[in-house]
Amino acid sequence: MSVGERIVRVAAKGDGVTASGRFAAGAAPGDVLLPDGGLEHGPHHATPPCRHFGPCGGCQLQHLDEETLTQFVAERVANAATGQGLAPERIAPPHLSPPMSRRRAGLHAMTMGGKVVLGFREGGSHRIVDMAECHVLTPELFALVVPLRKLLARQAQGKGKGRLAVDVELTLAEQGVDVGLKGLTVEGLAATEAMLAFAQDNGLARLVLDQGYGPETLWEPEPVSVALAGVSVPLPPGAFLQATADGEAALVAAAREWLQGLPTIADLFSGLGTFAFALADPAKVLAAEAAREAHLACKAAAARMQRPVFPMHRDLFRNPLQVDELDRFAGVVLDPPRAGAREQVARLAESKVARVVYISCNPSSWARDAATLIAGGYRLAEVWPVGQFRWSTHVELASLFVR
Repeated sequence: MSVGERIVRVAAKGDGVTASGRFAAGAAPGDVLLPDGGLEHGPHHATPPCRHFGPCGGCQLQHLDEETLTQFVAERVANAATGQGLAPERIAPPHLSPPMSRRRAGLHAMTMGGKVVLGFREGGSHRIVDMAECHVLTPELFALVVPLRKLLARQAQGKGKGRLAVDVELTLAEQGVDVGLKGLTVEGLAATEAMLAFAQDNGLARLVLDQGYGPETLWEPEPVSVALAGVSVPLPPGAFLQATADGEAALVAAAREWLQGLPTIADLFSGLGTFAFALADPAKVLAAEAAREAHLACKAAAARMQRPVFPMHRDLFRNPLQVDELDRFAGVVLDPPRAGAREQVARLAESKVARVVYISCNPSSWARDAATLIAGGYRLAEVWPVGQFRWSTHVELASLFVR
């Protein structure tokens, strides 16, 4: 009689894997996959804290204990490096953001079974898990789930047929929660007044509607901003922000340590200036960004605070900094989107820049770009894995390349 196979690791998408290559959803290392497909839990199998775990696509790894979750984050980065033949000189212990620290999240709302449901989508589905609790959102964000559900239900009823499908963006700013609603049409004085009353009653920092013509601000008592390295930077609707303040601090700390003492730094794909403001003074920092609103926000904050940050509006995918431009800097930090920075990295590989700090939200595209830098003469000195999307298979990292 077969006694089953032991789970030896967790794959990139969160399934447990046996030594023979069998996959099992919801399995942790040390679990036993039984012949009938069931699981016998082992010492690293944790009780998921959230009632929605399983169907909800917001988390995939709540069944792992802290030791195994940390190991998963480290292995995601190490495996990506190995896949490209990379050998980091050092992989630092992973940093994991704590529960209930997510300050930015995208939820979805729609009518199902005659009522409005609001939450994350199920994994691999358009169905929405109606959120009754959440162990990743900050309390400030989660506190708006019930009021938002009621507001959207009233708006749906006002449309007659009572059907709606709305994307909900929540961001915790210095002034409170910034709420963006896409796909909701607000018609008439009564509906508009209801939206304004909701914003006021819940102390929103801002309420933005996208009714098909781009974001329009409906409520903003005072300009909304986010603190970056102690600098209040205007927060345009929909602008990118690291998912947790804790994860941002870990990534910034790595960049500061590795680039300390350099007089000139280029921050590429700089966004609002997350790294630029942290590295500036005494360093002079060029902050290059393609998104116009983010560039202008960074520019305004730099001018107001008199920091040596010099924003540049530039699309680094179509028009990367060239070698002669890069060679003016002692160090470079880049934090590109998930697709990576193939063209810009190719120019960096040809440059004389002494230190390159590459921040990535996608270990796969990072590994591809890292191979280009190494082929150009850099060595991969250190990697810091960061799991700021707790209980998710989404892993980030900071890395240092040295000539």
